[in-house]
Amino acid sequence: MQRWPDRLWVVRHGESSGNVARDAAQLAGHTHIDIGFRDVDVPLSPLGEDQSRALGHWFAGLPEAERPDVVLTSPYRRACQTATLIREAGRLALAPEAFLQDERLREKEFGILDRLTRQGIARHHPEQAEMRRLMGKFYHRAPGGESWCDVILRLRSALDTIALHHGGARVLVVAHQVVVLCLRYLLENLSEAEILAIDRQADVANCGVTEYAFDAAQGRQGALVLRRYNFVAPLQREGTPVTAEPDAPVGAR
Repeated sequence: MQRWPDRLWVVRHGESSGNVARDAAQLAGHTHIDIGFRDVDVPLSPLGEDQSRALGHWFAGLPEAERPDVVLTSPYRRACQTATLIREAGRLALAPEAFLQDERLREKEFGILDRLTRQGIARHHPEQAEMRRLMGKFYHRAPGGESWCDVILRLRSALDTIALHHGGARVLVVAHQVVVLCLRYLLENLSEAEILAIDRQADVANCGVTEYAFDAAQGRQGALVLRRYNFVAPLQREGTPVTAEPDAPVGAR
């Protein structure tokens, strides 16, 4: 029995109102991001909605037998909205049990650094900025928050669930920037240095697609092989602006 999905797409949510508010705060030199929501409740911006529909149209352009038949999404509002808009615009014929929220796909938690800009971290928690410099973003965990390793730990479990329940399926995962990168780390057996080098090259684009295909010739049980990363042609094809703002202050991500 095939362990892995035939196809796995990992998509970062569309641009959120939090991305927009963070950029404005950074530009103005403010210490705090002015947004009246919990992070879990931050919605898509109007542009993020357009990006999600554009990606859905790309899926709709695939033969029906090649479109996602399972959608797993972070429970955060911006990810759920993205997944729903992709489902509608992509004409994805999904059974109710094939459209699922999974809290293990949630955003990295920032703890006491939540809602702070780079300037805010330097002013209010300089000791955390120094700890992150010494430890690196892969291992640094702010009080009340998570490190990349913490995210990877919960994603190991999520991948086990995907392998157990969705072998041979076509699975779309909608989540967040750090989740996209940490899934690459796991699926490609990368090192800390390798995944951080990928991270330094560019931010993951909003509604950017990372795609894997199953290759039975890889190893004893086959494996998922990367086909494309940060793919934004579906947005560009419709003239939808591409955005790649980090989900968190640059100093905390």
